[in-house]
Formats: sequence, C-alpha cells, structure tokens
Amino acid sequence: MAVRTRQVKNKRDANGVLTGRAGTVYDVNIKYATPDGKKATYEKGGFLTRKEALQHEAEIKAKLQAPTFASTVKAQRKQTVKEYLDEWVESYARVNLRPSTYDGYKRTIKSYIVPYIGHVALNQLSPSMVDKAFQEMLDKGLAPGTVAGAKRVLSVALNHARKYRYMESNPARDTLTKLGKAEKTPDPYTPEQVRALMECVAGTDWEMPVVLGGLYGMRRSEILGLRWRNVDLENGTFGVVEQLPFHVPPKTTVIEEMAPPKSNGRTLPITDVARPFFEKQLAFLQAQKEAAEKAGTPYYDNDLVVCKSNGAPQAATWISSGFGKLLAGLEMPHIRFHDLRHSAATNMHQLTGDFYTVGEVLGHTLAGIGASLGMSMNFEAVTARYVDVRLERKKEVLDAYHAAIHPQPKQPDKQEPGRQRASRGKQKNSIEIGR
Repeated sequence: MAVRTRQVKNKRDANGVLTGRAGTVYDVNIKYATPDGKKATYEKGGFLTRKEALQHEAEIKAKLQAPTFASTVKAQRKQTVKEYLDEWVESYARVNLRPSTYDGYKRTIKSYIVPYIGHVALNQLSPSMVDKAFQEMLDKGLAPGTVAGAKRVLSVALNHARKYRYMESNPARDTLTKLGKAEKTPDPYTPEQVRALMECVAGTDWEMPVVLGGLYGMRRSEILGLRWRNVDLENGTFGVVEQLPFHVPPKTTVIEEMAPPKSNGRTLPITDVARPFFEKQLAFLQAQKEAAEKAGTPYYDNDLVVCKSNGAPQAATWISSGFGKLLAGLEMPHIRFHDLRHSAATNMHQLTGDFYTVGEVLGHTLAGIGASLGMSMNFEAVTARYVDVRLERKKEVLDAYHAAIHPQPKQPDKQEPGRQRASRGKQKNSIEIGR
C-alpha cells in the first residue's frame, strides 16, 4: 500500500494550525522505476485525510508514467533548498534582473533564508517549515519588512521550482504568519524643506547631488554617472542617458564604460534656477583640475559632474551612508537620499497636477509614477491623451517647482579650489524646518 498512516503528537487542522492534540496523518510512499531501470522512491507526508493522500497518490502515479517527470523526481529527490536557491539565483536572477536586484536577492538568500531552511530537502519543504522560519526571524528581532522581503524572494524562487516540477506546490504562498505593516515611509520634503537643505549644503560636496536629486528627482546612480558631454549649457538641456555601473570596485579611478539607465533615457531642461548650480560646478571642477596639474598631483578626468577631488568617480555608498549623517547634523527630518526623488515627484505633482509629465521627468512608467504618488486610475485611457511630452512641457512643470524653491547658490572662494565638507554639527537655518 502506497498510503500509510502515522501517529503525531500535535496534529494540524485544515488551515495548517497546530491543534495541540494527537492524531493520525497519512503519508504517500511510491516506489517506481526510473527511465534507466533503476529503483527509486517518491515520498510526501502529512495529509490530514486518507482521501487526500489517495488522490495525491493517483496524481503522482499518473505523472510518473511520463519519463521526463520521473527523471525530474529522481534528480531533485535529494536536492536541498540551499542547493536549489544557489543554482536558481545564478541561472535566473543574474540573467533576468537588474544587477542591484540580483545582488539583493543573493544577500537575502544568504542571510535570511539559507540559515533557517537551507538544509531542508526541497521536495520536503512545507508551509509549516517556512512559517517556523519566519517566526524565528521575527523572534531574533528582524523587522517585519525584512522578513516580508525574504518571503517575496523565496516565493518567486519556489514558484519557479513548481513550474519545473521540482515540487508540487509553493510552500511560501501557503504560510500563515502575519508580518504586519512595514515601517512607514518618511514623508517627502516640502519645497521649503528642499530649499533649506540646499542652503545648508551650499559650497560643500553635497551641493550638486542635492540639486540633482532634490530639483530633478534623479536616481543616485544617474547623478554619479552624469557626464559633462551630456550637458548642453548653451541650449539649456542635459541628457540622463547613462548611469554609474552597479559594481564599481573600491579605489576605482577611471570609469571605462557607463551602464544604461533604468528608463530609456530622457532629456531635461536646465531651468533658470538650476543653471547657476551647473555653471558653478563646471567652474569649480575646472579650477580643481588646474590646481592638481599645478601641484603635480594625479587628476583623473572622467568628465563627471559629481566626482571626488581627484576626478575619480564617487562611490554609491558615499551617498547612501553619508546622507543620513548629513541630515542628523543639520537637525533635519530623516529621509533616505532616494526620498529626494519622491519629494520632487510629490511637489511637482501638487504644484501642476500633471502626473504624466512628472513621470517623464523622472523616467517613470505611468504605473510607476502612479504608485509613487499613491494614485490609482486607468493609465491606458490617460496615455491616449499624450503621444509625447515635449521639452517645453517638462520645462513648465520644472519651472513651477523650482520657482517654489528658488535657492540662491553660494559662490565659491575664487582663491581656494577646495570645498568644505558639510558640517555634521548642529546648525541653525534661516528657514524653520518642520519635523
């Protein structure tokens, strides 16, 4: 008999919840011959009723008649969750996802999945095992958002395993753990707060990153990959057509090739408010380069708008890790650097009501900008109204936002090409900043 009974001390109910009572469960055990004539065994246990077990037995026996399915069962019979995930992240995630997403998947698998269920045989993984892993993560103090991220990655990977017929179902989708709400996203900065921040970082290394992030909503990698060859001061435009590669080795001095942007690229107008910042940055970098040549020190001209004092590319971690410390020193409300992008989107939309043009400025899809602004609507119907957003309309939207901020750039000291670092000490601002 391929279906066997087994006594357990703590039986689960139909919803998978432990009842605290002993009971009987049913296991399926099928012996079969592989296509090459060798003996093999298929096992799956824990069915609540004999009827469920018999039904599963009949389904598997029918599938085992197909040689391809039998070979798959044999190959995957001893594969662990770790072995499968390690193979999956390289064969699928590395090829199909952005480098940053692939890297995030790898870290999530290594840190939050493998330590808890990596040793389990893939075809023996159950929703209760995944639930237990989630509970252990929460008990160790991991944030619900972190656990939810691990669940997303595991669910995607196991859904592919189900499609490959490595397992019958996706255990990550049948879990019962309530992860609750993730941490609240910080409120975007108002135009007054963006202005205050820009005034605080005037004359420091943070000035141009904050200008591009706060006024134009550019992504971190787009800012660090913006080159002067794509800036046309004469015609008042610049192109966001490339970005800093995701993996840049430490101490890199020369960037041979940039990466394509997440969007298809976009041309943006240089407004009257933004122009002085571009002109000042260009003059500052030229003075810095001349000073290095005069002093006989190396200068690596990568043509970057934002770079280190020797012209080398800035590391992405400089922005990510330093921005929070910068805000703490300025006594400003905490946001991530990426939230400057959200601030720009929110402020432009509130001032103009033109969410479509805002999306074009930020390089978002319709659904993407709608999600950022918390909007839900028929985007296909709206698309019919816009065949193309011309540069003039982008300028109108940006002019409205920049006029609401209108910071005055601080002129650099002509006798000193160096810049001060943004102070981490407490500073008083002429504009009161709300918390």
